[in-house]
Formats: sequence, structure tokens, C-alpha cells
Amino acid sequence: MSGLKLITRLGMVLATAAAACGALAKPVKGVTSPDQTGLSCDQSIVEKFKPDPRATVIQVKQFRKGDQLSAEFEWYLANSGISKTVEADLCLVKLLVGPGNPGPADSASTSAGIGIEIWLPEKSAWNGRLHAVGTGGWAGGVESDPAKNSTSFSNDLQLTSAVAAREGAVVSSTDAGHMSSATDGSFAMNPDGTSNTVLWRDYASRSLHVQAVMTTALATAYYGRKPKYRYFEGGSGGGRQALALAQRYPRDYDGIIAAFPAVYFSKFILASLYPQIVIQRDLGGRYMSNEQLDFVSNQAIAACDVLDGKHLGFVIDQKSCRYDPARDPAVLCASSGGNNVTPNCVTPQQANAINKIWYGMTSDGSVPSPAFDNGFGPLTGKRRWFGYARGTSLLVTASNQAFVMAADMAGLALQDPAFASSTFRNARTNGMDRWKSLTYEQLSEAFDLTEKRQSSWDYIDSQIPDLSAFKKRGGKLIHYHGTDDPFIPFLGSEKYYDSVIAQMHGLKNVQNFYRFYLVPGMWHGPRNGTSNPNANPPIIRAGKGEVYDLLTAWVEKGAAPVSIVLQSESDVPVQKTLPMCLYPSRVSYVSGDINSAESYTCK
Repeated sequence: MSGLKLITRLGMVLATAAAACGALAKPVKGVTSPDQTGLSCDQSIVEKFKPDPRATVIQVKQFRKGDQLSAEFEWYLANSGISKTVEADLCLVKLLVGPGNPGPADSASTSAGIGIEIWLPEKSAWNGRLHAVGTGGWAGGVESDPAKNSTSFSNDLQLTSAVAAREGAVVSSTDAGHMSSATDGSFAMNPDGTSNTVLWRDYASRSLHVQAVMTTALATAYYGRKPKYRYFEGGSGGGRQALALAQRYPRDYDGIIAAFPAVYFSKFILASLYPQIVIQRDLGGRYMSNEQLDFVSNQAIAACDVLDGKHLGFVIDQKSCRYDPARDPAVLCASSGGNNVTPNCVTPQQANAINKIWYGMTSDGSVPSPAFDNGFGPLTGKRRWFGYARGTSLLVTASNQAFVMAADMAGLALQDPAFASSTFRNARTNGMDRWKSLTYEQLSEAFDLTEKRQSSWDYIDSQIPDLSAFKKRGGKLIHYHGTDDPFIPFLGSEKYYDSVIAQMHGLKNVQNFYRFYLVPGMWHGPRNGTSNPNANPPIIRAGKGEVYDLLTAWVEKGAAPVSIVLQSESDVPVQKTLPMCLYPSRVSYVSGDINSAESYTCK
């Protein structure tokens, strides 16, 4: 097939995906340059790369090793390994793929299209791989802004330019169809308050397929040969993207990593507002101090982390932990019948509020005694969604800084921007934080609306359990989640994986192509997620590419991952190792040094 005919076919595939979102995409064959030598990193890309009538090349820029990136790095200050310079010679190409969404120029719901940023290694350095990276939160970004470089990053916190330089792969990211920030849901609502179905579609699914199609086409045109292997990795919202790709576009990638994914997206996000509603309704809007929250959480760890008479510092068996602060005199204030006379003590009402946060959202704000139900049972009766594991830091969800995405989801579900955060922008009215007035029953009604709105939100929850098409094409999927994730309760990942097992005829059949791991003690990414600063849990470490290496070995060599030994980031107070067990097996202490993986088994 000639290059021109293949380009035309690629455009037809993209048009079909845009018109019928959710349909399975045809195989992407790539685009071959007519002279087989490929394109150069100059204006010839603008002139010759035309894979689709709606795709526009908006920037081509040659970066040399040591050149400065034009990006905002506030997100990365906590990670000293982030480089602000380009680490190898790379070619940057930015694309804008329409049609976008018309509207007032100053409206967040107006978009020119889907922005894609692609980094291409030198031709002699290309390893033949395509390595696409997901975007978290509400996505958004500067992929279509020639003045800035994207700060999208891999699951181990490496900028896309660094991944391309270090690995030698073609690396891409997308803004998912809008330029709002990752914490701003304003784009998803039309000026009249209704759902912006066009940008919901671009955000939920179309942008992901467009990213795959365009990155493959450009790599093929640039190098004169198509990629040998195509990979996608994403964490959080990018983890949801990873699952959505396996569900809806199974031919786009050979291997996928879904890290701490925002599966059941709208449900978990709205349920993340529940701790704030507990504080508004039960505590009159009076927040506990960070010291109180940490003190109670550390008491939970101390009650549940003992192995061989020693404290590990974090909990490995969350499901067996039934610590109840309402019955612990060591945390209850002396004025309330307890023994604690420090400023960190809590009242019975505050202790009960923490129990509610650990248990998870209920329709009426009720919570059973942890002795009978500690929050690890099924979602039955009044229970709507999962809570956070005991010992997980509560400073994200229970502090006086509300999770903005959760507040915005309330406004989107109720189709009333006034209930969104104060940063939400809309012509009808801007956000006014009216979520604070919601009763338990009203929050539960809004939760029901997230299900009713799935069709207009392009089925954003990404909960389809049938992955048979992805399996049939030979795809491989690795999914992992930290048990001390303070943003997304890990039980949502368990629920999804269990649904795939039920749908696809059992665990053995699923593990042939899809493997799931839990990481005790890990945060929403590679760091300690517990309230104990000295926990030092063994985690998937930043900048190491550990899981990506496992995926490529599985895809390219057939070496399926089993149990993996993890190592803590620091040797303070002591270096620790622990096996990361293949679900549904869990790490279990046997005997010996509690800080050594050799003392544990997966069962």
C-alpha cells in the first residue's frame, strides 16, 4: 500500500473514532515516508506530515543536549531527580487535532482541539519503541502551546523529554482536548450549565486514540519505519486512561501500565468529598488539626503493624486492622473520658468522624463499629463507596483544603456550578463552594446522578470488565496501586480487577495477559503514603523504570512478571525490602527480620 493511501486510511480511522466514540479502533498501520528515509526536524514536517485534514503541526523545534526546557516545574520540586534541561538531542513536534468545541473565546468549554506533544530521539538513537504517557487529574496542559513544554511525566516521575532521552523511545503526551489545569473541571460544563458532551468525549476517550494514531504516524514518517512496539503508561487519571485504552482501543498498544488508576472516575471523585461533608455536618465545619489527624492515624498504625513483637512502621494487612479511636483512651481527650491531655487529643465526635472517613461514603452518614465492619466489605446497604485504609495520611481529604476535583464533580453532577469549587468558571455562575451545604442524603443523590450522566460524559468511569479484545490482540497489562493512597482508595482497583476475573472466566485466564499488584505503604505514586514519616515502606521507586522494564520484558520476551521484591527509597531509619505480591495473594510475614523480604511470602 502506498504512503498516500495509507495516510488516507489513517485519517478515515480517526474520523470514524471521532464520530463513533467507544467503537473498537482498527489497527494503526503507520505512515511510511515516500522516500523511505524519513523526515527531518525542520519545516518539512509542517509541509509533509498531513495524516488527517484536522491535524495541524503547530511547532517543530530541535533541542540539543543541555538546552533549557520552557516549562513550569512547581509540581516537581519535591523530586530532586527532575532535570530542567534536555538530556539528549531530541526533536519536539506539537500537534493540534480538531474539531474541538466552538464557543465564546473566554469560556473554558471552548477548545480548538486536542493538543499532542511528541519527543523524537535522534534517528541513530531510536530503539523502535513508542512510549506514550498519560495525564492525571482533569488533564489539560500546554501540549498545544508553542511557548511552553508539557510537564506530563511517567509513573516514576520522569518528564517526557527525559524518558525519550534516557530510553531512546518516541514519547508523547496529550492535553486531552482542553487547556484548563489538571485540577479545573470547568471545561466539562457548557455556558448554560449542561454537560459539554464534546469535550467529555475528547477527555474520556477520543484524545487517547488520537494520541496513539498521531504518535505512530509521526514516528513512522520521521524514521521511515513504523514502531516495533507501542506502550502506554499512566497514573491516577492517566491510570484511568490506561484502562480505557485496553477497554475501548485494544489495538492501539502492545503493553499498558495502569498505576493507581482513577477507575470508576466520577464515583470515586464525588465520594472523595465525603470526608469534607462529615466535617461540615458532624463537626460544624471545624477542622481537626494536622497534628490530630496524624496522631490518630499513627495510633492505628501502632495497633496494626506489629510483627514478631516489633513495629514495622506501616500496615501490611489492612483488611485485618480494626482499630477504633472512639474506644482508645490514649487518643480521647481527658475532658471526654479519655487519658490524653495534649493538644492532639480528639473528642468522641472527632473520633467517630475519622471512623466515617475510614469506612467510606454512606447514604446517611452512618458508620458501623469497626469490630463488625472495618470498611473492607462489599458495597451493600447504605454504603456507597470505599474509604481510606487506617494509617493512610488524612491530610489530603480531611484537612481544610478540600479536594478541588471532588467539589467540581459535585457541580458537574448537579449541573449547577455554584456547588463547585471557587476556582470553577462558568457563564451561568462561577463556583461558590455550595457543596459545603450538602446533606448526606443530597450527596448520595448526586452520587446517583454520576451514573445517570455516564452517556453524556462518554462513560468516563471506564469500568468495562470485558478485555477479551485486548487479550486476543496479544496485549499485556500491568496494574498496581498503593494501599496508602490518600487520593484514590485502593479498593476501587480491587473491585475492578475482580470484575474482570468474573467477566473473563476466572483468574488464570486473566493473569495470562493482565496482572495486578498492591504495594503496602505506598502513596499516590512513588513515596510514603502513611502518616508515619519514618515508615520508609518499600515502594516502586522514582526514576527507576522498574514496572516499565517488567512490561517490556513481558511483551517482547514473554517473561511474565510474578512476585517482585521492592526496596525502600531511603536507609533512614532502616533500609527495608518487601515482596510486591501478585493479586489476589497478599504479603504475609513468616519469620525472621521484619525489614527483609526473605521473611515474607505471598499467599
